[in-house]
Amino acid sequence: MFIADEELIKKGKITDIYFERAIEVIEAKNLDKAVKAEISVKGLPKDYSWAVFCGLQEVLELLEGKSVSVRAIPEGSIFRENEPVIEIEGKYSEFAVLETAILGFLCQESGVATKAARVRKAAKDKTVLSFGARRMHPAVAIAIERAAYIGGCNGFSTVAAADKLGIKASGTMPHSLVLLVGDTLKAAQYFDEVVDTDVPRIVLIDTFGDEKFETIRVAEALKKRLSGVRLDTPSSRRGNMKKILEELRWELDVRGLKHVQLFVSGGLDENSVAELVDVADGFGVGTSISSATTIDFSLDIVEIEGKPIAKKGKNSGSKSLLKCNKCFKSKIVPFTTQSIECECGGTMEDALEYYIRNGKLIRDFEDVSTIRSRCLRELRHV
Repeated sequence: MFIADEELIKKGKITDIYFERAIEVIEAKNLDKAVKAEISVKGLPKDYSWAVFCGLQEVLELLEGKSVSVRAIPEGSIFRENEPVIEIEGKYSEFAVLETAILGFLCQESGVATKAARVRKAAKDKTVLSFGARRMHPAVAIAIERAAYIGGCNGFSTVAAADKLGIKASGTMPHSLVLLVGDTLKAAQYFDEVVDTDVPRIVLIDTFGDEKFETIRVAEALKKRLSGVRLDTPSSRRGNMKKILEELRWELDVRGLKHVQLFVSGGLDENSVAELVDVADGFGVGTSISSATTIDFSLDIVEIEGKPIAKKGKNSGSKSLLKCNKCFKSKIVPFTTQSIECECGGTMEDALEYYIRNGKLIRDFEDVSTIRSRCLRELRHV
């Protein structure tokens, strides 16, 4: 399999060749110097005004033990264009060949977390599950599910991610089960008989017949044991999904089955979720989250041997990202240890905190649920 394992990544083998060639020249000509390099985004994807910072833990695992110090904003934080999210200080040779991997962690995972957050906002308080692992290389499935959860998904479908993160995987039955049984109602009954009662009875009802009549059959048979039905209707047969959901809701309610929830999956993004949020109880979102547009971070030297310097188009010097603890407004200033008062009355302090000093990790890694809570808290302000 074409998989780079942890050892290859930590050895700096997942690198662009020009970094190896640069180090060859630096060593031959004795050019290695102490630098400060910052990671930021020059431009966010179209129509994005903010993004979610994700992937920090892996970056720290990569840099731990190197002769560097690292300042960063907390994982799960909301950030904007040109705001520094990480600063690395040390001899350039200590981290040069790791730049490719560092950016890879941050760009993809922040992209997934940001798309999940956009879906989360569109879904309001409704359930959102990440169903997109099958659309990406399996080697990165856990990272994708973690990022989706941080961005606001209530859960995900992948077993390995559940084991790694300590969060139960979500999902009930595929179309294949219904096809093998040959009937939606029988498949629901068999599932109810066999699967642990802790698993919600959410039945896929669009394999053979009309969504309305299949729903009624299943709901009247399982009654209180039925938690919900899921519609994964293909686009060629979908029609007006909102109208279908409204019809199902009516038919369930009129039969005293108001407890049965309506879940939708298949080809969803923040826009389609927003259209259905008033009639659906939950969403399974796949490709739009797992293959989200990357957040294009770049790593740039901003200081050499204590002197501000940067390529054109980039502001030189070490910086602080002042962030208000009340309204979450942010402001970029030259590095400072001073806090200032925000116009809202809150206090603006540097969001960039030390995580590594001289190669030693000085903070414990946060639980993924803590990171997710930070993201959800800050999302209320964008």
